[in-house]
Amino acid sequence: MNHLIAPSMLASDFGNLKSDIMMVNQSSADWFHLDVMDGIFVPNISFGMPIVSTIRSMTQKPLDVHLMIIEPERYIDRFIEIGSDIITVHIEATSKMDNILNKIAKSTIRSGIAINPDTPINKLENYIEKVD
Repeated sequence: MNHLIAPSMLASDFGNLKSDIMMVNQSSADWFHLDVMDGIFVPNISFGMPIVSTIRSMTQKPLDVHLMIIEPERYIDRFIEIGSDIITVHIEATSKMDNILNKIAKSTIRSGIAINPDTPINKLENYIEKVD
């Protein structure tokens, strides 16, 4: 099994974001992991599309965008447009998972589903063959 390294940019120094991005660019890391939080689905607010777009402009490594937001279907098109390579959404955050996965499948990017620790794994049964 191949393992991938995807440093979370949430841990970066946002006062020196470019420097931290360049450090990851020059490292052996495979991807950039971007936790997008809305303050509703999770209590914290992180960053949104402008930061994802900025990071995209500074790297050629894949962007693994983890949407920790309510109703991610509202923003899927935009996250595709700004250069996400992988979009992962939480099953608990939407009632439109099929629509989201179909939209992502029509693009050139990959999809994933995240679950909270207390969510039964069987919630993934209808989607497991549809995600990358």
